[in-house]
Amino acid sequence: MTAPEATCSRCGRARSDERDSLAALSWVSTREDGRERWLCPHCARDHARDIEAKLPDEYW
Repeated sequence: MTAPEATCSRCGRARSDERDSLAALSWVSTREDGRERWLCPHCARDHARDIEAKLPDEYW
């Protein structure tokens, strides 16, 4: 059994597309209502304050 591929929930970028191994480690995982979501480094940086404030996605 393998884990599903991580895909950014904001822009749709796939984690496996990262060429730089450091960038692949920079992905952010969040869990809300029992669902796991991933954010690429770019989207995580753009929404850092929203994440820290724990705002629901619809307010981003």
